[in-house]
Amino acid sequence: MLLFINIDGGSRGNPGLGASGVIIKNEKGQTLLKQGLFFTKCTNNQAEYNALKLALTSAQKIGGTVLKIVSDSELLVKQFNGIYKIKNPDLKILMAEIKNFASQFGSVTLKHTLREGNPEADEICNLTMDAGKAHKLKDGQIYNLFQSAALKNAPLKSVKKEKAEAKQLELFEI
Repeated sequence: MLLFINIDGGSRGNPGLGASGVIIKNEKGQTLLKQGLFFTKCTNNQAEYNALKLALTSAQKIGGTVLKIVSDSELLVKQFNGIYKIKNPDLKILMAEIKNFASQFGSVTLKHTLREGNPEADEICNLTMDAGKAHKLKDGQIYNLFQSAALKNAPLKSVKKEKAEAKQLELFEI
């Protein structure tokens, strides 16, 4: 199944309160999932990397085989595509996990867009940071903003309203 995914990561303070955001759409442009990942403290780059990891994890649960991913992090895109070296040892480990996971799909492409071309993923990050602060979410907690009824058989818990109260769904291995 072909999936179109936008990802973003952000940190207020860098390092500080942070989140990763993922929005997944099908070939028809229908939104299947909007999901955030909350961090009590992270850097912007950690949030960006974890957005990619979350996208891959969620795409696998949905049944995606061909992934077309867009990010506004030029650094992440160029490091994923092997154009830039990764100097940070923690990010090297995380990228190795991401690359290993990406190899399980038929195809994964990661392309760069300007920040203005990624408003939905950016909004998910901000909503997740706000919800995390307001509801005292745990570090690595997933915040599910929207799940399509078409995914009712997927192992994801549905939240009816896009701006619904945060629910603890699972802890993501950071």
